[in-house]
Formats: sequence, C-alpha cells, structure tokens
Amino acid sequence: MKLSVVMPVYNERATLRAVVERVLAVPNMNLELICVDDGSKDNSRDILADLEKQHPQIRVFLQPQNMGKGAALHRGIREATGDFVLIQDADLEYDPSDYPLLLEPLVQQKADVVYGSRFLGGAPHRVLYFWHSVGNKILTLISNCLTNINLTDMETCYKAFRREVIQSIPLEEQRFGFEPEITVKVAKRQLRIYEVGISYWGRTYEEGKKIGWKDGVRALWVMLKYSIKEPVTKPQHLIDAEKNLHPAVQEDSLRIRN
Repeated sequence: MKLSVVMPVYNERATLRAVVERVLAVPNMNLELICVDDGSKDNSRDILADLEKQHPQIRVFLQPQNMGKGAALHRGIREATGDFVLIQDADLEYDPSDYPLLLEPLVQQKADVVYGSRFLGGAPHRVLYFWHSVGNKILTLISNCLTNINLTDMETCYKAFRREVIQSIPLEEQRFGFEPEITVKVAKRQLRIYEVGISYWGRTYEEGKKIGWKDGVRALWVMLKYSIKEPVTKPQHLIDAEKNLHPAVQEDSLRIRN
C-alpha cells in the first residue's frame, strides 16, 4: 500500500518544516508527500526546495502564481501515484498521526472516500471561535440536505480517497470551494463514504488562519451549483455487484428501478 499525501502551501514558513516532519514520521507508512506551492510570497519555496533535497519521499510542484487552494489540490491530485490520496494542510491544525484511522476503511475495502470529522469522537480539540463552529455545522447541514448523506463535518481538510476515484472526478473550484464541490460530486456518484473522528488543533487569524465569512458564502453557492449541475451516476462497485447477481434477481432489480 502506498499513500499520496497532497499538501497545498501558501505562505506557511512558520509551520512548514514541522508539519512535514510529522507527516514523514507516521510509522509503518509507505508514502509520497506532494507539496504544491501556490505562489508563496514568504520563503516557503526555499524551505520546500531544501526539504525536497533532504527527503526522497517529497515531490515539490510550483504554481506560476497564486491560483487558490483548489487549484493547488488539482495539481497535486493529478500527480499522485499512490493507492490512496489524502489531503493535508501545511499548518498544524490537523495531526498526521490520525492517518491510520482515516485509511482503515479504505484498506479494508469498505470505503471509497473517508472524511475526518472534527465534531465526531473524543479526540482532543483546541477551543476557539464559536461562530466558526456554528457556520461549519450550518454548511454541513445544508450540504446533507442537498446530497442526502449524513456527514458531521463537510468542511474538514482531512479527506482520503482511493486514487482512481479522486482522479476520475473532474474538479473545477479553484479556491476554498473544493470542499463543497467534492462532497456533492462523491455523493452524486453514490460512492461509499465513511467518517472517522479526528483531533483538531485550530489556529487563530493571528497565527495564520485564512478562511473567512466570504468563503462560507461561496461554499453555499458551490453546493447549490453542483447539486443542480452534477448528474447522478452509479459507481463501478455497484455495477460489478449487479453483474454478479442471479439473473432472476437482476430482472427484479431492473423492474424496481423502472
């Protein structure tokens, strides 16, 4: 098993070395770390160049200018070569020691997509902004209403995928709209989605937090847009399962759908 960790980077010199060390320190893990710098104006690119020289597991890609987190993720996902792909921010809000929890449903072939929820389970959480948590829960509720799935944390960074699944989904949102877009699209494809509780060490705006209320408004628009635009499709595992059914059961299934 090989894991591709995709890390978008934008002006993260304060935390970049520490988070990379934590990713590479995850035990018993064959991984590649794909870092995509999104036009950083601090010395993040110099740090990445140094880290790439030190660690053969690291692959660095440079965006020609600041194009947005979503655009950086698109590039990293295209470059992934592992069996699974996991999204990792370049700050210290999310803990790579949670990787085994996120990967377990994938390794057991029970899931196509796994979300790491900040609101599920008893892992440690830093206490921060009340209205941020309210906003996250409202966005998740609306997302669930539109997709008919029961997530607790749609906006989480930690999302893991089977590589062939995420690389087969056309991605469009260039900035923070990636989270609602991918949620609608995996739901519309009837993929097997699991959720696990993770720890969360949120940071303040003074510490470098970037997302704001305008991104919440954009998330609402993105959810509505793709809920209308995206067609419902059947995943390959359901198609294969139907092929293995007894002919009489297949006929009953077809009659029910019609």
